[in-house]
Amino acid sequence: MDTLRKSGHPEGVFFIYLTDEFYLQLMNYLPYAFIGITGLFSCTGAEKTNEKMVKLITLDPGHFHAALVQKSMYREIDSNVYVYAPGGGDVEDHLRRIDGYNGRQDNPTNWNEIVYSGDDFLEKMLSGKKGNVVVLAGNNLKKTEYIKVSLKAGLHVLADKPMAINTEDFRLLKESYEIAKQKSLLLYDIMTERSEITTILQRAFSLNRDLFGELEKGSPENPAVTKESVHHFYKFVSGSALKRPAWFFDKEQQGEGIVDVTTHLVDLIQWECFPEQIIDYDTDIDVQSARRWPTIISPSEFKEVTTVNPYPDFLKKDLKDSMLHVFSNGEINYTIRGVHAKVSVIWNYIAPEGTGDTHVSIMRGTRANLVIRQGKEQNYKPALFIEPVQAEDNFGELVNQAVSSIQNIYPGVEAKQSGTSWEVLIPEKYKISHEDHFAQVTERFLKYLKDGRLPDWEIPNILAKYYTITTALEKARSGSQPKPPIDY
Repeated sequence: MDTLRKSGHPEGVFFIYLTDEFYLQLMNYLPYAFIGITGLFSCTGAEKTNEKMVKLITLDPGHFHAALVQKSMYREIDSNVYVYAPGGGDVEDHLRRIDGYNGRQDNPTNWNEIVYSGDDFLEKMLSGKKGNVVVLAGNNLKKTEYIKVSLKAGLHVLADKPMAINTEDFRLLKESYEIAKQKSLLLYDIMTERSEITTILQRAFSLNRDLFGELEKGSPENPAVTKESVHHFYKFVSGSALKRPAWFFDKEQQGEGIVDVTTHLVDLIQWECFPEQIIDYDTDIDVQSARRWPTIISPSEFKEVTTVNPYPDFLKKDLKDSMLHVFSNGEINYTIRGVHAKVSVIWNYIAPEGTGDTHVSIMRGTRANLVIRQGKEQNYKPALFIEPVQAEDNFGELVNQAVSSIQNIYPGVEAKQSGTSWEVLIPEKYKISHEDHFAQVTERFLKYLKDGRLPDWEIPNILAKYYTITTALEKARSGSQPKPPIDY
């Protein structure tokens, strides 16, 4: 069934975001900054004729991230979006979110969703070729296969993480990149956390050798890099309580936590510690240990967050005395080019009042540690701290010099000493929300489409990332025992 969903047509709003890579280039090559910015914001006649070169296809949307790609309008993207999906609640929820963006008072979007729903939705998408970029964010059971067939059909792919949730998917992902290379297509995953300002500044400060020194090698007991993430099944998105699909709680369809959120964490370790360097998973990655444990969900909690009652049959394998055991928690200990790293993810049912998802990140250097905290003392908002490894009389001067360089790109950033450490003070204008990071990632993807290629390091590092998490899953399944969540 084809359905045309129309809305009003207010003027679209176009946001331009500088890529994080470009920020770092500006820091290193300030004499060329004005030229780069002028070029970025100029608009030639050729660019104007190609303003609508991108036409989106949304395939089987089941995760709210699919809608977040369309929370903003983009000059290069046609407002007509073709949606192919089986009928049911997932696609209906997706369309309601788009309607919400179209109908909001501030900066409303004007997307027209042209919907085909039916069991043969994939065949219709492949034969119709109504667009040239497939957006994938939903059930992960078939996501890697969707990626492969979309590329074989000559379509670019912008996919939500994870693009692979097991070793078989990793094999398909490698094949997909071969297809993309042969057909000169782009396959890119949505790494929103690279756009988080505290992460950007943590990376920038780590590149200042006078302040940070060299990245430590660390040990299994005391890693050089640690990233921990706490998430919640019950949460609010775009002002409304998020309804989770029932399949989100199935490790076969969503994937376990150790191959889900850890995708972001492993990506950030590569991106921060080895910026724009190619990582070879065969020689650079050694997954040393991994473990997993469940979050236990009650029948009432499951009903509250999914509106489904009773449990569907596919979840009965994970029930113990009516309680659902969801393997959403995991930890990976590995080395990357000899640097010891640890990532861990924890899912609780609901955050205490006034709190939310949290992220903790530590980079240990020979002269300073760079630490992102997001606890009660930080009002559950991420904050970056610079901590000297040992007392130095001139350390405050080194901090001021580093901050001065940062101010060339981010005017208003400062550092305030508190005891033996310095907190980086970041103006609110740089604190873009997680939801709005999707527009920044999409802008990067549009730039790569215009260039006709991803950066040379991006594809091998994507493969290194998925090798790390899928290998860790195999190790965790073969050797771990369930462990109760850690109280962070």
